[in-house]
Amino acid sequence: MVKNLLNLFFPKICLTCDCPLEDNELHLCTFCRHELPLTEIKNIAQNEVTKILYGRVQLKYATSLLWFSKKGIVQHLLHNLKYKGHEEIGEFLGAWLGEDLRAHEGFRTVDVVVPVPLHSKKLRQRGYNQVDKFGRELAKALNCEYNTRVLQKTKATTTQVFKDRLRRWTNDETVFTITELESLKGKHVLLVDDIITTGATLEICANALLKIEGLTISVATMAIAE
Repeated sequence: MVKNLLNLFFPKICLTCDCPLEDNELHLCTFCRHELPLTEIKNIAQNEVTKILYGRVQLKYATSLLWFSKKGIVQHLLHNLKYKGHEEIGEFLGAWLGEDLRAHEGFRTVDVVVPVPLHSKKLRQRGYNQVDKFGRELAKALNCEYNTRVLQKTKATTTQVFKDRLRRWTNDETVFTITELESLKGKHVLLVDDIITTGATLEICANALLKIEGLTISVATMAIAE
């Protein structure tokens, strides 16, 4: 009875279409979950993620869970994650992708999962890094370490400023710094982010990490722009 009352006054709604959820549904209604455009690219060596970063980052493996299109279902979902405080979306997507990666021989060799960081000012404003729970779920699925300390963003940048900086970029330490170099020597690091479009952020982060001796990089994101 208490549960019914809670649902009456505080109904659980689908985080994409805003319809009420059934008792057996979590975060998304069954219809929206089936409508999510899965990429199914994890087993393709030369996939859309590797093509974006080709010649820019030396990757071991790369994947993305969903296709992102403007005004599409994935954009709405990630908007709720990034700006509406629905961190459970990151957890949900991380558990989903983590289950897939656990069955992939290459991703099972990952030693450490590292999220693309937010600048401390942005982190205070938002209250959370939208990639955090996604990364934690991947680390849990792959039975490896999750490290938020190794990669730090030292300068706040707008999207346009970041693109301009990349075009004239000669030193990634102007934006990101690396710590704990010794502990990551020779490790296989999985760098994670919410969405890959131009690949600018992942390129700078990955190449900063690759300065660590013997380190190899793989990439996983929630979505990739079509």
